[in-house]
Amino acid sequence: MSGKHYKGPEVSCCIKYFIFGFNVIFWFLGIAFLGIGLWAWNEKGVLSNISSITDLGGFDPVWLFVVVGGVMFILGFAGCIGALRENTFLLKFFSVFLGIIFFLELTAGVLAFVFKDWIKDQLYFFINNNIRAYRDDIDLQNLIDFTQEYWQCCGAFGADDWNLNIYFNCTDSNASRERCGVPFSCCTKDPAEVDQQIVIYTKGCVPQFEKWLQDNLTIVAGIFIGIALLQIFGICLAQNLVSDIEAVRATW
Repeated sequence: MSGKHYKGPEVSCCIKYFIFGFNVIFWFLGIAFLGIGLWAWNEKGVLSNISSITDLGGFDPVWLFVVVGGVMFILGFAGCIGALRENTFLLKFFSVFLGIIFFLELTAGVLAFVFKDWIKDQLYFFINNNIRAYRDDIDLQNLIDFTQEYWQCCGAFGADDWNLNIYFNCTDSNASRERCGVPFSCCTKDPAEVDQQIVIYTKGCVPQFEKWLQDNLTIVAGIFIGIALLQIFGICLAQNLVSDIEAVRATW
């Protein structure tokens, strides 16, 4: 024996454990998001009566936690176990799933740029639909209040949009104490800083959101580009690891 051994292709430990470590964090974050979402639904009695999930006329913010948490859990599981066990099926699933998400994000960005007016109309419809359901769900109420306080706005295009809500509208048949009013989140925090006659925000949330996007375009674009590069990097690493695994198995 000469003591020399044939050295065939090997799986890169750096790539393998980098994918594993990154996806372990991703996996646990997904579990945390799912846990928060399911806990919120349990508190609202949704889990004991699944049919009530469609009762809310507006948007239930808990869906964000459930959907985002579910996607993170699936991706994290596939990437983590796939890398640790050198399972090419899970790694391919991870890269394809990540690729689909990237494609959907890219498509949504292009459509949002091309159909700006349609997106604006849909945003107006979405906000007004949630204004109608403002008192129906505490999570939705908190989300609307946060949005109006953060962007210093009221309604979709103005305070008059709150006439759509049964508690705030100005009809004679409305016996609510909040009749002809608006939520507290529409009120200016320090009227002394503005015209003394102005006690509520007069600008709508849609134009305020557009202004915020224009003012923070560089930051928003940088975040989206960073996310896109991270996704492409993850896909490339997973495909590279799959190639290494298949090359090693071909020598067996």
